[in-house]
Formats: sequence, C-alpha cells, structure tokens
Amino acid sequence: MERILERYDRYLYSDKQLVGRDISQSENWVLEHAKLKARVEVLEKNKRNFMGEDLDSLSLKELQSLEHQLHAAIKSIRSRKNQAMFESISALQKKDKALQDHNNALLKKIKEREKNTVQQEGQLIQCSNNSSILQPQYCLTSSRDGFVGRVGGDDGGASSLAEPNSLLPAWMLHLATNE
Repeated sequence: MERILERYDRYLYSDKQLVGRDISQSENWVLEHAKLKARVEVLEKNKRNFMGEDLDSLSLKELQSLEHQLHAAIKSIRSRKNQAMFESISALQKKDKALQDHNNALLKKIKEREKNTVQQEGQLIQCSNNSSILQPQYCLTSSRDGFVGRVGGDDGGASSLAEPNSLLPAWMLHLATNE
C-alpha cells in the first residue's frame, strides 16, 4: 500500500510540474508573439518608407537617415551590377577567343585541303601530258591521307585503275579511264 501511495505522489507531483511548465510556456509564447508582431509592424513601416510612402510622419533626422540608407543601398546594388557585367564580359571574351581559335583551325584545314587538291590535280595533269602511245604510263598520286599510289602499267593503266584498293578518289579514276 505504501508503494502505491508513493507512486501516486510521484505522478501527482510530475503532473503539477507539467501543468506549471505548460502555463509558463504559453506565457512565453504569448510574449514571443507580441514581440514578433511588433517587429513585423516596424519592418512593414520601414519598407513603406523605403518605397517613398508614409514619409509625412518622419522627422528631418529620420529623413536624412533614410536618405543615407538609400544611397548606401544604391551604391551596393551598382557595385554588384558592375561586377556581374564584368564577369559576363570576361566570359564572352573567353568564348570569342575560343571561337576565333576554332575558326582559324578550320581555315587552316580548308587551306591544307585546297593545297592537296591542287597538288593532286597538278600531278594528274602532268601525268596525262607525259603520256605516250608507245610508252606505258606510270603516274604517282598522293591521297589526303599521305599514301602514294601508282596509276598505269604495261596495259596502259587499265588494270591498276580497275583495282578496288586504288588510292585515287572516284572522280580521278573516272578522268583517268576516259583518256
């Protein structure tokens, strides 16, 4: 029986503490709510003042302070805007340089291919100008890959031109077989 009474006293005491805590916590929440509500009202008033509204109630000193805050904010905004613009300009300059480098590389490749094409056409013309009816025609040609192939032979060039592994492009094979 004594243990039951002790347990009852413990539970009763703990319930009283919880109720006491709940009352003090609810009082704290009420105070906290009132503080936050007042803070929100001040912030809303400051926002309206920053927007140029409700300025009639401000004193000269408050207006000067507001003006100083606005100048500081504008200075900070302009500084950040300039920084963002410089970063954007820098990125665009890097992109421009990369595109110019890529363009120069492509122009170089085009010039090399034109040079190789002119050389191949020159070799084919030279080969056809040197041909003779009595002499078999031999002509060395180079491909874009740098391989050298032989066109011609004892049979007037027909056998090597018909080979599937010939290093000449198809349009050159067509010109050589028509001659």
